[in-house]
Amino acid sequence: MDRREFLVGAVTLPVALRFAPGAFAGGTPVALVTADTQSRVAVVELAGGKILGSIRTLAGPRSIETVANAGVVCHTAHGAVSIVDGPTLVVRHVVRGFDEPRYTAAAADGRHAFVTDSGRHEVITVDVTRGRIIGRVAVGGPARHVSIDAGGSIVWVSLGSKAERVAVVDVSRPAAPRLVRTFSPPFLAHDVGMAPGGRQVWISSGDRGALAVYDRRTGSVLRRLPADAPPQHVTFSGSHAYVTSGEDGTVRVLSLRDGAVVRTTRVPVGSYNVQEADGWIVTPSLDRGTFCILDRQGRLARRVQVSPSSHDACFVITL
Repeated sequence: MDRREFLVGAVTLPVALRFAPGAFAGGTPVALVTADTQSRVAVVELAGGKILGSIRTLAGPRSIETVANAGVVCHTAHGAVSIVDGPTLVVRHVVRGFDEPRYTAAAADGRHAFVTDSGRHEVITVDVTRGRIIGRVAVGGPARHVSIDAGGSIVWVSLGSKAERVAVVDVSRPAAPRLVRTFSPPFLAHDVGMAPGGRQVWISSGDRGALAVYDRRTGSVLRRLPADAPPQHVTFSGSHAYVTSGEDGTVRVLSLRDGAVVRTTRVPVGSYNVQEADGWIVTPSLDRGTFCILDRQGRLARRVQVSPSSHDACFVITL
């Protein structure tokens, strides 16, 4: 892993950024990209790939997810979650009471977040507006990747990096999440992704080059697909799935209709996590600290060096 220092903006500020006047006049779509080893989140303009500054955070920012217009940051090694306000780009809350917070799914109401805690083996509900924990449910394993259906009532959770079980949790009452069931996927699971419309759930593998596509309502496997080296991660836009292999340094674009591979694009090794953001597909590199922006066809549009190591990214609109 490249450990060269790459300092951006005023990283010594405690919570805020320093920008040129009028930089966000009318609102600007930006990506928030974790700089894992530097206790900060980089701010990158999506349209041009320009680095606008940094937000100082607690140590070890790992995953980050958009909830309404806030960024929810998990500090796994420190048992805390930071909530970054999108319009102002300041840390609004730091929420304690976790053991090992991992990943986040956003509720449809724009107020609640469901955070997996692999240390406590729980899914934890956070009121993002108030910055407090309001609910918990045990899921029977080290909860990790999580995805929520379009209606905001059901989440699927992989119980580990190479998970023998996947949990289904009813979150229709955010303060009282309820475990519905767990099941065994056809391989050791890693990522979980709900496709647009909420019917398909894609599960990637942590131990082989494989994907399984489930019918969310029946729980049956619709199809199994080959993939590049594990672990893979998945996101969606329109009629396509975008599947990364950080080990192979690839992003595959697959048809939701039949799973056919439409395009394969090379990205830096270590580009594991992937998100859809304002019509773009973005993937940061844990190994190289790059941030790649792809168009909906999967073509690489920009590659930006943001830090020595970048784990995850999300999207907000600034003032």
